[in-house]
Amino acid sequence: MPGAGDDRPASRLIVVSGPSGAGKGTLIRRLLDQTRDFRVAVSATTRRQRPGEIDGEHYLFLDDAEFQRRVDAGDFLEHVSFAGGRYGTLASEVDRVLEDGRSAILELEVEGAFAIRRRRPDALLVFIAPPAFGDLERRLRARATESSGDIETRLAIAREQLAERNHFDAVVVNDQIERATEELLATLRGAILPTIEAT
Repeated sequence: MPGAGDDRPASRLIVVSGPSGAGKGTLIRRLLDQTRDFRVAVSATTRRQRPGEIDGEHYLFLDDAEFQRRVDAGDFLEHVSFAGGRYGTLASEVDRVLEDGRSAILELEVEGAFAIRRRRPDALLVFIAPPAFGDLERRLRARATESSGDIETRLAIAREQLAERNHFDAVVVNDQIERATEELLATLRGAILPTIEAT
């Protein structure tokens, strides 16, 4: 947290969520380029470390036994299994960012966002939405990395996620990337006072 006389904004845990293809990651990267007052909290995973990835920077790489030990100890704010690996947010990683005087950002699925709220009720939950469902479908199909069946599954999940948007503290419609980035920054500026320090 900021010290006495420090003009850095108060720190807060921020969860950015929304359906696949809504542009969450792009908005977060643009936000980080525009201000020094946010940092992405590093997630833990059991998946294999890929070439070029740095432990503690891209992920905290844990083996299955250590991951489970930390689950049992209550160290995770949220955790999920996906594509044969386990992923989770350690409370210690979030606290490390907050104690540095920065706001911690997490990019999570909707269920993960709600899990964070149960553990940290003061977290700010922001939902990134497409301007229309058809836009989301076009974005997913344009990626051309998923099979038709996978896309249909993602779209079905997206419909369910969009139905949860009213349970978030704020909704940002990603209709145009620059405008949406400004809106996201304004939303966070309103939630974390006094100001966001620009680079």
